[in-house]
Amino acid sequence: MVTAGAEHLLVDLLPALRDQGNEVELAVFDGTDFPFLREIKERGITVHSFGLNHNVYSPKNIIKLVPFMKRYDIVHTHNTAPQLFAAIAKVLSLSRVPLVTTEHNTHNRRRGKWYLRPVDQWMYRRYAEIICISDQAESNLVEHIGKDYNVCTIFNGVHTKKFISQVRALDIRKGVCITMIAAFRPQKDQDTLVRAIAALPDGYRLQLVGEGERRSEVEALVQTLGIGDRVNFMGIRSDIPDILRDSDIVVMSSHWEGLSLSNIEGMASGRPFVASDVDGLREVTDGYGLLFPHGDANALADVLRSLAEDKDLYRKTAERCQERALQFDISVMAKKYDELYKRVTGNLRNEA
Repeated sequence: MVTAGAEHLLVDLLPALRDQGNEVELAVFDGTDFPFLREIKERGITVHSFGLNHNVYSPKNIIKLVPFMKRYDIVHTHNTAPQLFAAIAKVLSLSRVPLVTTEHNTHNRRRGKWYLRPVDQWMYRRYAEIICISDQAESNLVEHIGKDYNVCTIFNGVHTKKFISQVRALDIRKGVCITMIAAFRPQKDQDTLVRAIAALPDGYRLQLVGEGERRSEVEALVQTLGIGDRVNFMGIRSDIPDILRDSDIVVMSSHWEGLSLSNIEGMASGRPFVASDVDGLREVTDGYGLLFPHGDANALADVLRSLAEDKDLYRKTAERCQERALQFDISVMAKKYDELYKRVTGNLRNEA
């Protein structure tokens, strides 16, 4: 369990679902003691681990899932391996437990392989409900698998109270601190942000929070551009609200998204939020934060410079962002999940 969107989401969602009156437990294929998993345990959620440093794609996980198919009223999955393995486990166990899953992206590499489409169609037919985290994610999924499925959209949410801070003025004479919080994965585009920083004066510095397989590539790019003294690789952190509070501008540069939690957290923080003009980010940011053309480092540098130098633009953008973020509070999301669970289990009782 690392700093990916689904894991991040569960930290706030599981306790919020419990507050709705549900009994909630979590099963994880890899129970290594990552910060998010530790926080979930600290908040009183029972966690079932299939092993430490465990291969999440191991077929053995199917067998380990079988007992769970008869223990609960609903089994809800996130991410590719649990989605597929839970579907197989349900068939093997002859269970009637309703499966629900959440689609966290508008795109994934699996959908580009035509021969995997029948596998996806078979898998999703095992699910009573498929939740997409944005309208665009739902549209793309339906285009991929067809219309004969129960698909709906429920926007992701965050515990906005943890991130709210007062909108303040930026004094450019003290420098400009820009922050991006995202795993170093192919989906994310830290490279464009790094190039934008290189195009800006020395007073602009960058914080990159997260880990992942592309970190070394981005580190190499920073050194090549000669800005190592202005870029701080902060790793995995559990003090995100404090980091955002100490930042001046928050950026999410991505190739594609579902609905980024970092997007909402950044907008809630009272700082201007800047994002790539791509599906998932556009849906939340447009009209509130600022968008830049995907992959265009010079355009991003211009946006950052405009925010830093125009006090009125800075303040108004930060205020609009914070207003928008409040529409995505975790309590709203949990209520809609709870309503869906009741509908799904009610349908099962009516069929009995």
